[in-house]
Amino acid sequence: MIHPTAIISKSAEIDSTVTIGPYSVVGNNVKIAGNTTLESHVVIKKNTIIGTSNKIHQFASIGEDPQDLKFDGEETTLTIGDNNIFREYCTVNRGTITGINETIIGSNNLFMTSSHIAHDCVIKDNCILSNAASLAGHVRIGNNVSLGGFTLVHQFCEIGDYAFSGLGTVISRDVTPYTLVAGNHAQAYKINTAGLKRKGFDVDVIKGLEKLFRLLIKSRASRQDVKLSIKELNLNFKEAKNFIDFVNSSERGVTR
Repeated sequence: MIHPTAIISKSAEIDSTVTIGPYSVVGNNVKIAGNTTLESHVVIKKNTIIGTSNKIHQFASIGEDPQDLKFDGEETTLTIGDNNIFREYCTVNRGTITGINETIIGSNNLFMTSSHIAHDCVIKDNCILSNAASLAGHVRIGNNVSLGGFTLVHQFCEIGDYAFSGLGTVISRDVTPYTLVAGNHAQAYKINTAGLKRKGFDVDVIKGLEKLFRLLIKSRASRQDVKLSIKELNLNFKEAKNFIDFVNSSERGVTR
């Protein structure tokens, strides 16, 4: 159902099961798949692709031009998966040609009131951005990440799977998977043990990650000694490999 006051571009492709509320605007070359709901006063700008069963609340701005002074009207995109919730005043920008040319959001994410996703960001699945959490350009977010209210993430940072940030955290370096960070600037405090238990992680896996955290994030031992200690632990589970690979591949350096 499309409310008669909504303004829909003739080039938009809207599934017949989509609901669009009063005074919403849908721009050129927008595609919206089935069972998605736009409440009143929602703006969806051009070149935005939205999957199934998303809910976008009033006054959200989705697919606007990037806030990048180098942007000169190039044709870039925003792609959104399925079952996401965008609450009031949430803003999401398209990509830039100097980045990856698109912003990508996966599925089953919750973006709370006034959260912001800048150009060329990539967010995977099952993430939560609490009220006013904001990502600068080119940020990469893994699966099952939770960012506390008013968390700010510097451009080009990467945040690993199951990471968690406290209220008002300012992140300027990469955040290792499974890790709890907080503060301005952010510090890594521990493995997010409580969160991992709620997600059903095995106790032995959590204990192994805690040992890796102490060695790779908090230890002052030499790199060679740390490497030997990790080898002696013999941690043969995928989460350990994910943690180690993340640290070794970090381009900005990790939060410690």
